[in-house]
Order: sequence, then C-alpha cells, then structure tokens
Amino acid sequence: MHYRWDDDDLLIQLRISPRASRDQVGAVMGNRIKISITAPPVDGKANKHLVKWLAKRFGVSQSQVEIESGLSSRDKSLRIHSPAKLPDGFEIEEKKGQDEVR
Repeated sequence: MHYRWDDDDLLIQLRISPRASRDQVGAVMGNRIKISITAPPVDGKANKHLVKWLAKRFGVSQSQVEIESGLSSRDKSLRIHSPAKLPDGFEIEEKKGQDEVR
C-alpha cells in the first residue's frame, strides 16, 4: 500500500522522477506511487518543488507537507498534515469512519 492514515495525517510513499517535461502523477508501483516533476535534483530544488506542488494538490499550506525520509533519494516518505482534499490520480481512499476529509 502506498499510503496510510495516521489520525488526520496522510503518510504517502513516493518514487520521484525529476527533470520531467511536466508535473504529473503516475501509476502505483508496488508500495510507491510515481510522481514526475519538472525541477532538477540539485540544491534541494526538486524537494522544494515537490512540496509546493503537493501542497497545492492536497489543499494545504507548504508547511503541512513534510518529507519524513528520502531527502536525497528518489524514494520519499511524506506526511501531509490534515489534507483538505484528496486529488485525483493518487488512488487514496478517505479515512475510514470519516464522511469527508477536513
């Protein structure tokens, strides 16, 4: 499973492909979901771009998107604190016992 809920936080496992022609969500590959981003993997640019892009997609501020592991790796574990929405393409179900995501 490429994600799990921890109370109101969403933990998600990603495989990043930097220097892509556009930012997009790809297929689930094993226990990770592939994300292509346009930023290069130098000087933290890819990580900053990823956080900004995911924050917009999940309807949260950038400070609510935290890279928990994989700062210098293509494989990353992220925590999204209380996502306001679940965007298409990520194949994430709402938290069980919850009518809507807050």
